[in-house]
Amino acid sequence: MTNETIKKKRFRFFSSDLTFDIINTFALILIFVVVAYPLYYVVIASFSEPTLVLSGQVTLWPRGIQFDSYYRVFNNPDIMQGYRNTIQYTFVGTLINLLVTLPAAYALSRPDLKGRKAITLFFAFTMFFGGGMIPTFLLVQSLGLLDSFWVMVLPNALGVMNMIICLNFFRNTLPKELLETAKIDGCTNRKFFIQIALPLSKAIIAVMTLFYAVGHWNAFFNALIYLRDNARMPLQIILRRLLILAQPDPGMGAEMMEDFVRMLLEVEMLKYALVVVASVPILMLYPFVQKYFVQGVMIGSIKG
Repeated sequence: MTNETIKKKRFRFFSSDLTFDIINTFALILIFVVVAYPLYYVVIASFSEPTLVLSGQVTLWPRGIQFDSYYRVFNNPDIMQGYRNTIQYTFVGTLINLLVTLPAAYALSRPDLKGRKAITLFFAFTMFFGGGMIPTFLLVQSLGLLDSFWVMVLPNALGVMNMIICLNFFRNTLPKELLETAKIDGCTNRKFFIQIALPLSKAIIAVMTLFYAVGHWNAFFNALIYLRDNARMPLQIILRRLLILAQPDPGMGAEMMEDFVRMLLEVEMLKYALVVVASVPILMLYPFVQKYFVQGVMIGSIKG
């Protein structure tokens, strides 16, 4: 093969590689814009005059900058109560999820557990078949959980998919030889789990904390079904009510329409600010778990 032929092949390879990089870069930029712009729009709309937002005059930059929307959010007792409730549900619910998921996953990952395959299949069965909404409601009611704090954290105490991820993590990260060596030194299964397994599992604990916390923070369906007391409502229910208020009724008269327009301006002023305020705490959680996130997910899903 001559030097000229080698140069042509290298040039073709370089050209195809460069073309792929250019197309890939443009595609990623486009995806980023599509994902990031709605988030950016919510932020600038929260600082803009509601009339300008409704008329479509706010697109790239905030206009008629005002902070009254945030003032009203933080001085609204219903919103602040919902905020406190959501924080409590998220903290307690995530703690319960970890206390249930991690021991269950660790036990099922140990090859010396008798019947572990049958138990795992039993858990997996619940991912595809459920009792339905009405039987679940009757069960919650019979347990005395209806319209209580615990109805928001106990029914979803175990996420089967998250347990399977943790199971694979423990199985691939903690070899049985490590447990056998610890047992020679007099270590029990419980001590091994608490003193060895958990400290070596910071990555998967961080990932599970993020998964569960986001789920609890965004949860509203259980509150919609099981809660009646407004004092127990989470923040997402308050936001849902604001969005419903912003929907016009086709049968409105002229006077009612004027009242609706005034109410719509009030709702528009609160809506975007409330979305920002509701999103900030959970977004602040990401930097603390970012270094564990990819490691935890990949180790929990790849063997070897």
